[in-house]
Amino acid sequence: MPKASAFTKGCVAKTVFRLACAKGGDQNQGNLNRFDCLMYRHAFKMKLKPGAAAEYKRRHDEIWPELAAELRAAGVADYSIFLDEETLTLFAMQKLSDNNTAAALPCAAIVRKWWDYMAPLMEVQPDNAPVTKPLKEVFHLD
Repeated sequence: MPKASAFTKGCVAKTVFRLACAKGGDQNQGNLNRFDCLMYRHAFKMKLKPGAAAEYKRRHDEIWPELAAELRAAGVADYSIFLDEETLTLFAMQKLSDNNTAAALPCAAIVRKWWDYMAPLMEVQPDNAPVTKPLKEVFHLD
């Protein structure tokens, strides 16, 4: 049996912050206090294999709708991945809702299928989960 990865174990580093929710609030008046939602910013890095950048981007440009739906249902929002072309390091940042179920995503069949699909392009664990390193937030400006 493959060794469990940090994703598989559900380890997620979180940084807490307040995000104003616009539902029913008047953004122009700055009257959003009663609509505050607790969210978490989660940042991590991954690593591409040499020569895989174009294919990695192509596959994400065509992300499977069922995968996107699974991520949203788990409370993942505002998810971006950036590439440092010199080092092939991927920097990912996502927001997680307070009641998110992101730790359970590795159990979802569509996530496992995506990991298998992406494994030839990046550094992965024995179970094909991406090798990830959580990043510590050292500054934030709203």
